Amino acid sequence: MEAFAALYRALDASTASSAKQAALQAYLRSAPPADAAWAVYFLAGGKPRQLVSSKLLRGLARRAAGLPEWLFDESYEAVGDLAETMALLLPESGASTELPLADWMAQHLLPLRGLAPEVLEARLAEQWQLLAASQRLAYFKLITGSLRVGVSRLQVTQALAAVSGIDAKRIAQRLMGYTHIGARPGAADYLALIAPADSADAVDSVGGQPYPFFLAHPFNLPLAQFDATLGPPSDWLVEWKWDGIRAQLVKREGQVWLWSRGEELISDRFPELQQMGTVLPDGTVLDGEILVWHEAQTQPRPFAELQQRIGRKSLSAKLLRELPAVLCVYDLLEAQGQDLRGQPQQARRAQLEALITSQPRPQLVLSPPLRGESWADLARQREQARALGVEGMMLKRRDALYGVGRTKDVGIWWKWKIDPLSVDAVLIYAQRGHGRRASLYTDYTFAVWSGPPEDPARQLVPFAKAYSGLSDEEIRAVDAIIRKTTVESFGPVRSVTPSLVFELGFEGIAKSSRHKSGIAVRFPRMLRRREDKPVDEADTLATLQALLNGEAD
Repeated sequence: MEAFAALYRALDASTASSAKQAALQAYLRSAPPADAAWAVYFLAGGKPRQLVSSKLLRGLARRAAGLPEWLFDESYEAVGDLAETMALLLPESGASTELPLADWMAQHLLPLRGLAPEVLEARLAEQWQLLAASQRLAYFKLITGSLRVGVSRLQVTQALAAVSGIDAKRIAQRLMGYTHIGARPGAADYLALIAPADSADAVDSVGGQPYPFFLAHPFNLPLAQFDATLGPPSDWLVEWKWDGIRAQLVKREGQVWLWSRGEELISDRFPELQQMGTVLPDGTVLDGEILVWHEAQTQPRPFAELQQRIGRKSLSAKLLRELPAVLCVYDLLEAQGQDLRGQPQQARRAQLEALITSQPRPQLVLSPPLRGESWADLARQREQARALGVEGMMLKRRDALYGVGRTKDVGIWWKWKIDPLSVDAVLIYAQRGHGRRASLYTDYTFAVWSGPPEDPARQLVPFAKAYSGLSDEEIRAVDAIIRKTTVESFGPVRSVTPSLVFELGFEGIAKSSRHKSGIAVRFPRMLRRREDKPVDEADTLATLQALLNGEAD
């Protein structure tokens, strides 16, 4: 545990990628495989199912520290991170343990899930007494599952490649599925990650393992530059950019797995897709988008309806009937057990079309190609994207191979998205950020007016939260205003006098019974601060309703 805690401190203390990479490699070269297995799991983005609820953890830590609730909350607000707050406030134990990270996970942390509160309190108190102060931050980060330390999955992949001598792309492929929520990585799993390609221990494309997803780059050039930059449209496969869940369906050895891009195994959430996959030939891997799509309709339903499928723990027959899922496929990565990623896009597409034709199923929809004589012609078609419930267009070079991640070394995919919807909204609540922004108010709640200016009873109605879109300088300026205009505090949240207007952009809008406004927006972000617009002139619920109905200019 001490070695992992030291690694965490080194990663947290550095902003330089080279220093982080050096720390990762040094740890991986010296750590026992069982410990390295868990370190890779966490640092590459893995999160076990919640071990202890945050509310219970806060209460136990507060009592152990002997603090009143108000003082603990004030400390949490000042620090901005629950794990760090608890690590700082717990009294010194004077103890230290050399128990390895893998043993901590197996013997202490994983068994916490499901224990009664009174048993948890005693068990956690025992664990805290075993930890030196230098180990506590990493310990609490593991419990809360919040390891924000500025290390990306790519950096972990590069470190594994460096210590193993294996190509980074092969490591990326082996990592697929490694961090899913139910994983319990052990020494054998880690050794398989770094095993030589010709070793019997290697884990290249076995079982239900998916492939690394090929990701698109944003494309926002003016239309006049398309021909010079891209060449003619005939060089490209053009498709709609679907607004769903990116997924791979894997059929091997008579079994079917459905993986999200986030490496979550989601087969049980979409049983009709898993059942559909059973009719596919063995050794088939499809890349596509999960959508809610009624067979009798010409276009998919809004993403908000798909979210209802995602959030349900149990799926009733009524829900499956009312919100039927399809896999809208646009690539074939494996056929008859052969990896096709090294073939050109157009060759993979031809084989995909042949497969879909031979295996017609209502749950399997082929993403149709879009045709245009010129980029201007395609741009005119793109204007209908929002009405069709899509986000824009995908542009895929016909000679492109299927790469790993967001790369351009074997080909390229572009995402030519439509401009976001936007409204002018008022900042009414603020909360501190995390990590390096823990001392600044960076997470904001925005509202619009319930009625027009002439309505004397109108009020501000919250409808969205956003934390991205501003520069560091702009955040500091907004933070200063928030501190000066705070009306009331609710734990880490501050209510402020309405004085700031922002243009808020978002990708989609839908009705919502869970929100006071009756509306939910997707991927909200701040486009700019509207210093030219007074609060009274911010937009209203009627503006959002017009966007929802497609009536806005």
